[in-house]
Amino acid sequence: MAIRFLCAPDSFKESLSASQAAAAMARGIARALPEAEINCCPIADGGEGTVEALTTATGGRLMQSTVQGPFGEPVAATWGLLGDGRTAVIEMAAASGLALVPPEKRNPLLTHTFGTGQLIAAALAHGAAAIILGIGGSATTDGGCAMAQALGVRLLNETGDEIVEPVCGGLLGRVAKVDTCGLNPRLSRVQITVACDVTNPLTGPEGAAAIYGPQKGATSEQVQRLDEGLAHLAGRWRADLGRDVADMPGGGAAGGLGAGLVAFLGAELRPGVDLVLDAVGFDDRVRRADWCLTGEGRLDGQSIRGKACIGVARAASRHGVPTWALVGSTGPSVEETLDAGLAGYRLIGEGLDPAESVRRAEQLLERAAAMLAVDLARR
Repeated sequence: MAIRFLCAPDSFKESLSASQAAAAMARGIARALPEAEINCCPIADGGEGTVEALTTATGGRLMQSTVQGPFGEPVAATWGLLGDGRTAVIEMAAASGLALVPPEKRNPLLTHTFGTGQLIAAALAHGAAAIILGIGGSATTDGGCAMAQALGVRLLNETGDEIVEPVCGGLLGRVAKVDTCGLNPRLSRVQITVACDVTNPLTGPEGAAAIYGPQKGATSEQVQRLDEGLAHLAGRWRADLGRDVADMPGGGAAGGLGAGLVAFLGAELRPGVDLVLDAVGFDDRVRRADWCLTGEGRLDGQSIRGKACIGVARAASRHGVPTWALVGSTGPSVEETLDAGLAGYRLIGEGLDPAESVRRAEQLLERAAAMLAVDLARR
């Protein structure tokens, strides 16, 4: 009987997408064990690469929309429709991400999420009945205000006039009332699920501004101003929408977009890797496998806190399928991953200089998969 492998890697940062990694694993296994049955299921944890991984794994298709970037500039943003034809997948970073802003221009007082709202609107226009939204890698700290404006929410100032420009981090204190009467009516029929792998609240010392503001270019004074603005916004949500999300775990993700999606749109926050595994039908795939192979660029003790490899291993173990990880590098407390669900792990370029390992990642991953497949076949 042929040995059955499920190849379910995440991306290898700066070298391979999840789809490329899965294909390399499959080539290696096929070369070593020509009779093996191989199922490729690239995955992600809700961050970069989620759109490509989900569309590839489900036989979906990539879409592109021109939207506003973090400063309002035109950006060609890619999103996806899954193979079911009814679920859209969006990465907020494609429209409002930090990678779109040169380091010298980063300032979360000035950036906004209007383009993310436009991507949601584009998905609605294509008839999406469900939306999966990954919110990692943001350049913004606007609590999702501009996202909501793009979808028809009116934000009013103290005199009752609508704030017509996209509300960025520096304008949060001007929001005196939230009016959702003009919200896109299609949203009432759409389920929005947010891939969120942080537990930070909206405000305070562990909040959006304090923890993530500096990496987006905020000074200590700007961090305080942003934190005050988000606290003010939480008060408006409570008073005008009846939603108290100030202390909600994950509310501080993406500069408060996590809380904003719940407050403005009634979205649900879920751990990213769990959300992705559900979307690609991982349970059905893995129960037909003898071995599961996963992988990503780095594996260490932090990986047990929501990283893709461990999420895959835990899900596979529920069906009695052992999982091995092929990784580019390891770090402190990596042995903890064995207690968290992995059957084992291997470096794909052991002994090589890290830069060389990144450059040759595809070849090394293919070779490592072939060697591992032979070893597993003997067990």
